[in-house]
Amino acid sequence: MILVTGSTGLVGSHLLFKLISDNKKVRAIYRREKTLNRVKHVFSYYSDDAEALFNKIEWIQADINDIPKLQMAFKDVTYVYHCAAFVSFEPDKYKQLRKTNIEGTANIVNLSISHQIKKLCYVSSIATIGHHSNPETLIDEQTEWNSEGDNSIYGITKYGAELEVWRGTQEGLDAVIVNPGIILGPGYWNSGGSGSIFKRIYKGMTYYTTGVTGYVDVWDVVEVMKRLTESDIKNEGYILVSENMNFKNFIQKTAEALKVEAPTKEAKSWLLSVAWRLDWLNSKLFGKRRSLTKQTAKSLQNLKRYDNSKIKTALSFEFKPIEKVIEVVSQRYLNDLES
Repeated sequence: MILVTGSTGLVGSHLLFKLISDNKKVRAIYRREKTLNRVKHVFSYYSDDAEALFNKIEWIQADINDIPKLQMAFKDVTYVYHCAAFVSFEPDKYKQLRKTNIEGTANIVNLSISHQIKKLCYVSSIATIGHHSNPETLIDEQTEWNSEGDNSIYGITKYGAELEVWRGTQEGLDAVIVNPGIILGPGYWNSGGSGSIFKRIYKGMTYYTTGVTGYVDVWDVVEVMKRLTESDIKNEGYILVSENMNFKNFIQKTAEALKVEAPTKEAKSWLLSVAWRLDWLNSKLFGKRRSLTKQTAKSLQNLKRYDNSKIKTALSFEFKPIEKVIEVVSQRYLNDLES
């Protein structure tokens, strides 16, 4: 039996489809009933028998901080894919981020140890990888995290979660960690992840930024996770990035694929600095959720280029070109608009 946490998210839903299509016995944890429709929708992209495939999954409603429910979920489990996470860059969400990302992961690790799981695969993020002062130097798995740096609260809690996984390996657990870049995939247009970027570009954007980061296709992430888990590789971490691309180029290619106008104005540093301060003031005065924090504004200008050679060598793996991925995801978005 395979256990998947975070099963109703972008990675989790695609992973479920892959596992079920390969006739694996799967148990999936979900928190809210309404999120199950997202999984069915994702399945419908790839199969005419989406409902039948969905019904092959053993579903358990639980929170990763609900130990009694988790104990039930771990019964007879041999492999665990831990995809669950809370994603936010709002400073006032730190306690919730810590509760889910660090404490929740600690629970998964502890139960994996006590139930003698064969291997745990944890989905982390490139937000936990350090960076170089020289932006031309590629960032790899050995680039040290700077705990004193101006890190996002999301990155801090995901790094803490990784420490829990590595702690588990010291206690006898076999594990692998994947650190994906921005994961591109369809079906989550309103979730605040990469899907919402396609929606924003389609609706029209005025400004672009020139920062650089890494992108990866959701199916590449799923394939690497599955192959690592089924391999003899253990206690290793891998950056999953297909290409490093600047935001301007990404937005332009996406706008072209969505058949809309791309933004023509660059958001300069001073403008972003003003914007995140106004966003903070708006939050304080009117209780609005933060949409641009100091750290996210900074990330839009950062030049971070990632080295994917470790995973390519380990699995002889080749990533899909990001331009092709953008075209596929954009078409899914347009199809959903028409349906």
